[in-house]
Amino acid sequence: MHARPPAAVLVPQRDLFDIPDDVAYFNCAYYAPLLNRSRDRFVAAAAAKSHPWERTASDFFTDGHELRRLAAATLGGDADGYAIVPAASYGIAVAAQALRRRISSRDRILVLDEQFPSNYYAWRRLAGEAGAQVDVVPKPADCDWTPAVLARLGRGVRIVALPHCHWTDGALLDLPAIGRACRDLDASLVVDATQSLGALPLPFEEVRPDFVVAAGYKWLLWPYGVGLLYVAPGWRTARPLEESWLARLDPEDFAGLTRYRDDYLPSARRFDVGETGTAALPAAIAALEQLRDWGVDAVAATLRGITDRIARFLEARGFQVADARLRSPHLFGAVAPSSVPRDAVGRLRDAKVFVSQRGTSLRFSPHVYVTEADVSRLFQAIENL
Repeated sequence: MHARPPAAVLVPQRDLFDIPDDVAYFNCAYYAPLLNRSRDRFVAAAAAKSHPWERTASDFFTDGHELRRLAAATLGGDADGYAIVPAASYGIAVAAQALRRRISSRDRILVLDEQFPSNYYAWRRLAGEAGAQVDVVPKPADCDWTPAVLARLGRGVRIVALPHCHWTDGALLDLPAIGRACRDLDASLVVDATQSLGALPLPFEEVRPDFVVAAGYKWLLWPYGVGLLYVAPGWRTARPLEESWLARLDPEDFAGLTRYRDDYLPSARRFDVGETGTAALPAAIAALEQLRDWGVDAVAATLRGITDRIARFLEARGFQVADARLRSPHLFGAVAPSSVPRDAVGRLRDAKVFVSQRGTSLRFSPHVYVTEADVSRLFQAIENL
């Protein structure tokens, strides 16, 4: 396999967002700001509902078609593999229903310790219904999840449900290696990419996941309430969660909708949530257009430069930070020394510096809107702690 050339680094893209100069926002993993162009399209699409007589039948479908096309071109996979979902939990529920026939008593479903609940509860229910076991991989002391997962893979593992990076601290997983191990074991791989898709390249061809789900309001820069589900070709004939008219063949034929059909659409469109043609889709399309123009590789390279600087600064002041090779480029956690007050997040917020705390880690998650002034403000606020 040929090494990929290094990606270009972007200059700060602050003017594309509505972020005041005195706000230093390092909390994209919590809730990302909308691009100005996404906000404008969101508002225009919402306003269009005031004139419903101007809406045509094709308007129920064109935004969805464009979103899938852009997702494939920007993020990977193929357009027929994408479904539009309202939340990560919805996409995981689709995967769990499709994979139900794979699970029997005494089988195992592998998850990570402290995995995000949306990628846990559905598997716990499925295991309970099938008499199977949810096998939790303990957090490794060095934050190197990949060997810990590979060591846990073995006989009886039928489903492996993982993130690309851990949501609490950004610890990275080697999904290509895990994907190969899953195929050797004939285990299905389900990836929750909510905390990575759009900021961390996902090599679909190498990983070959069965399902990938991502809520859009974080690293995809989408409005809240719209996300993506990618379904591998082998699962696109599974039964959807809903019996929507939009999931059946020829939904564009409004006059023929009462000629009920048993056949679903042959693509992942069958897994769409009902009522996909909302005002959020034009805003999501605008964000994908911008991500395409930037390039996900360039976003990752840009954010790597920022997070590495922050990590070095924190390490010099006694914070515990994982080794650089185990950190995601866009998101990482740091355990503060005892000298840092417990209300550090609140004190930083008072200085208009925004981070999160997840578990024992302060979590830093910038995006391409971050400027040198933001980094200086962050460093000064941490010094003041």
